[in-house]
Amino acid sequence: MSLKAVDGILSSLKSCQTDLGTGMDIVTDVAMDLVEAEDEEMNPGIKEMEAMILQCAKLDREINYFVDIVQQATAEVTPQQPEAMFSLSAKVKERFAERIAQLSNADLNNHQKVAAFKENIKNALQQADQDPAEGIEELDEDIAVTQSQVNFTCPLTQVEMLNPMKNKKCNHHYDEEAILSLIKTKYSQKKKCRCPVVGCGNGDVKESDLIPDHMLRRKIQNQKRKSNQT
Repeated sequence: MSLKAVDGILSSLKSCQTDLGTGMDIVTDVAMDLVEAEDEEMNPGIKEMEAMILQCAKLDREINYFVDIVQQATAEVTPQQPEAMFSLSAKVKERFAERIAQLSNADLNNHQKVAAFKENIKNALQQADQDPAEGIEELDEDIAVTQSQVNFTCPLTQVEMLNPMKNKKCNHHYDEEAILSLIKTKYSQKKKCRCPVVGCGNGDVKESDLIPDHMLRRKIQNQKRKSNQT
């Protein structure tokens, strides 16, 4: 197999990984729908979905390991030593087995999508336990709208977020594309990424600190629907 063919396979795996992430987001949304439906019979279904998310996280980690190992192994093959390609498969299998053996439950539970699932389900359960009318009628409508606009606005783009990401360290939110772009830019400059929220003391925002906030995204979508109806 040529190095070009290997690159094609890795590209396909990365595409599968993107689809896998989308599927995990869908599972989280469905689980939140079940919580909001307040159907006690659906609780086992939520547990099954959590198990599904963990299995997907395991597959995602395995793809990461495999791609990383193959890229390292192929980088060791030089034009002057084309015969090294023949031992590439055995080398990749050995290294892959070593990495998989180190994969722990703690690592899976720290996976961004798993953390997002648990966080969003917890928030949905808390919201379902609250009285929907509690305190809402006491709010002035203009104040409520202003507060929602502030909460829905990305501190980087200053526009409404499409895919809000929550920072686990400082609890601030940013639009996914904007914050990942900023982190990448700072990384290329060998600098730390500060939280863009004014007054926040978090001076080192990392991608691993971010989790998708499905609850906030649903609130934004609901607000849009209400705005379109008026």
